[in-house]
Amino acid sequence: MIRRRTLLAASLAAPALAQTDDYPSRPIRVVVGFAAGGATDITTRALGPVFSAQLGQPVVVENRPGAGGNIATELVVHAPPDGYTLLMGTIGALAINPTLYKSLPFSPQQDLTPISRTVEVTNILVVPVDRPWHSVMDLVAAAKKAPQTVTYASSGVGGAGHLGGALLDSMTAAPMVHVPYRGGGPLITDLLSGKVDFSIATAPTVLPHVEAGKLRALAVPTPTRSSLLPDVPTIAEAGVAGYAAENWYGLLGPKGLPAPIVARLNAAITATLHDPEVVATLKRQGAEPQPSTPEAFGAHIARETEKWAPIVRASGATVE
Repeated sequence: MIRRRTLLAASLAAPALAQTDDYPSRPIRVVVGFAAGGATDITTRALGPVFSAQLGQPVVVENRPGAGGNIATELVVHAPPDGYTLLMGTIGALAINPTLYKSLPFSPQQDLTPISRTVEVTNILVVPVDRPWHSVMDLVAAAKKAPQTVTYASSGVGGAGHLGGALLDSMTAAPMVHVPYRGGGPLITDLLSGKVDFSIATAPTVLPHVEAGKLRALAVPTPTRSSLLPDVPTIAEAGVAGYAAENWYGLLGPKGLPAPIVARLNAAITATLHDPEVVATLKRQGAEPQPSTPEAFGAHIARETEKWAPIVRASGATVE
């Protein structure tokens, strides 16, 4: 009886083992929670060709914008754990939304499998060139003089741009109005036309327009200056002591993703992030490659969730 049970268990496990042994055998989709043209989309597409070559199968980027990345995240949460549907997660979707949203139908830490952190992205505080502000404190002074009139755009509620603006608001006691968009593409259209006053947006989204003289860079929100704009101060240097807000992305799959598939994907994305051409492209876009082990990425998500929870609560921002 024991031998029969053992043989039965082995026969049931055999198909699953075969599926992981020949992985991948068909195209893989990477779901992005923001519109085409935004930084998450640009970065993911920059990785795509080399990631595809590493895996030996096409990698297709699928945009599912909305709800600060929650729509894309939930799609991947409910996908089969076979390695053919992955998520390019962001700090907003993975570490901020669990506090920002009153109720989520999933838990990023419990319902996803970390594969690897991918990049840390430089954000830049920019204003349209027709605005009179030439420093962060000029902007803050305007917001204090006329509360609730200065507007800041973000690529979605709960994203790094939203919380970066909320943190600036709270640390300077300068009441500002948040205007969320469904990604960096729609955001940049209204920012360039002057419909909003400023944004703490990703370098891939705004840097070309800074270089073209259409947007003015006032500061970066990171603890140290960016090599992309070495003459632009940090927000802390510009007068808001202690200010720091970083932005990062990472690759994940559904819960229960088999360990051999996780290892295969981790090796492929790590090799991609070490490819010289990919590294050069990412750095031009303001993204720094940050490959990691699955375990290190999971621990990073946990730390960032804990870090941002009190900031989100202090901002008073909530979403039903």
